[in-house]
Amino acid sequence: MSETGELRPFRFGAGGEGNKDEGGARKFVKLAQTAEEYGYDTFAVPDHLGNQVGPIAALGALTQATSTIRLATSVLANGWRHPAMVAKEATTIDVLSKGRLELGIGAGWMKEEFDKAGIEFESPGVRIRRLDEALTILDGLMRGETVDFAGEFYQINGLEGSPRPRQGPRPPIAVGGGGPKMLALAAKHADIISVAPSTTREGKMRLSDMTIEKTAQRVDRIREVAGDRFDDIELNWTIAVIVITDDREATAEMALKALEQGYPPNIERDCEFTVDDVMASPYLAMGTFEEIAEQIREVRRRTSMSYVGVFPTQMDAFAPVISLLKGE
Repeated sequence: MSETGELRPFRFGAGGEGNKDEGGARKFVKLAQTAEEYGYDTFAVPDHLGNQVGPIAALGALTQATSTIRLATSVLANGWRHPAMVAKEATTIDVLSKGRLELGIGAGWMKEEFDKAGIEFESPGVRIRRLDEALTILDGLMRGETVDFAGEFYQINGLEGSPRPRQGPRPPIAVGGGGPKMLALAAKHADIISVAPSTTREGKMRLSDMTIEKTAQRVDRIREVAGDRFDDIELNWTIAVIVITDDREATAEMALKALEQGYPPNIERDCEFTVDDVMASPYLAMGTFEEIAEQIREVRRRTSMSYVGVFPTQMDAFAPVISLLKGE
């Protein structure tokens, strides 16, 4: 929401994993085509070293296998790639897709993958400083500018960005974060900010950060740092759980019991959660299609977040909600 109170229209993004079984890469292409048919605005490819497709190659294929849906990385791990090479690949994909790229990039967070690959998993402060420099370099190179940069981690000497992107002045950059330092960095550089719960050192999401109140506080942090830029930033979040049900309250009670029993294991129970907290959380959607649509409207009203993401396993379940909100 801008200072004038104007709300951004909704956009909807679906994520793809692919390669989970034999023929996964081909199924991945079909998943993107299905997302396009459903009316999702964006199809995003994550960046992990596990059993799934590589994001750069996958997006290259999707530039030809799709025609209208925007293509995104969600998100590239900065510690694995030099920004000069990322800029080259990104603008190439933007040209091939006729201007459909959204470049998502982050500091990298899954220590296990760094360890398996033999890549140093630096401290959070170092990873954030490294990403800060990378975003500065990417901004210039993706505009087709000639960049000179001397930093702590990168040195660029008169490198011209090419090919020139189809979008002007450059493809949008998306950065996600939950902690105050990452949110501040995103507010400095990003066109799109994915507002996520902060994580523990073990990589678990903090339950307290999944409330609507804490989410609004994270948006306030972005607004404070971004200043005059805030109205130009699109805010995104990803719904972790979607349950279509006629009894919203009973389903919320079941979700609370699961949390008490330690499920899902990637959530750190650092607070008491109530049924009302579950039903208001931006990251949990339960109810009829109409109730979920109304919940999403309320999230936008309270936080100004308007760009809704879902995981690939829930793309089908969420599709009817898109028809209720599209164009609002």
